[in-house]
Amino acid sequence: MTDAIHNLIEQYGLIAVFLGCIAEGESAALLGGFFAHQHVFVLWQAFMAAAIGAFVGDTFFFTLGRSFADHPLVIKLRSRPGFSHAYRLVSSHPDIFVLSNRFIYGLRLVGGIAAGLSGIAVTRFVILNAISSIIWAALFGTIGYVFGLSAERIVGQALARHERLLIALAIGLAAAILAWFIAHHVAKKERAKDAKEM
Repeated sequence: MTDAIHNLIEQYGLIAVFLGCIAEGESAALLGGFFAHQHVFVLWQAFMAAAIGAFVGDTFFFTLGRSFADHPLVIKLRSRPGFSHAYRLVSSHPDIFVLSNRFIYGLRLVGGIAAGLSGIAVTRFVILNAISSIIWAALFGTIGYVFGLSAERIVGQALARHERLLIALAIGLAAAILAWFIAHHVAKKERAKDAKEM
């Protein structure tokens, strides 16, 4: 079974990193770096998959906001906690907002919609988003890579390759669950803040 998992990760892992980074994605970028350390991927390929996924995801939500403002999905996202805060930020500090939005967990989707609804030029958004995506992918991919190095030292070189892969999958799952709890907590605070402002 572990050989089958290993083969699946080798064949489809970069696609999974790309798809995972389209939305929130820290755990996907971390796993990409971790697996690069385990020599399952080449490090630059893991970085590229994460950066392109991040860029595509943020551009997709920007395009939704810019071109489909009356679509039910956009209307639903506009009612999510944090949207009004994101819209105020992108209206007052568009460059800083686009560069930092991917780093603010829980606001990325609504942040992309808010940027699309704002007056920021498409070319400007694309350039800033590309810079942000590259920095984000390099940061989280490097953390995953360094974590792989640390984990190898902690558990020892003798740990079998397939066992390291299972540990990485467990870590990725734990990171995703932790990220969900953080996002839920942030969303709850934003709902309370928006309720006070009304």
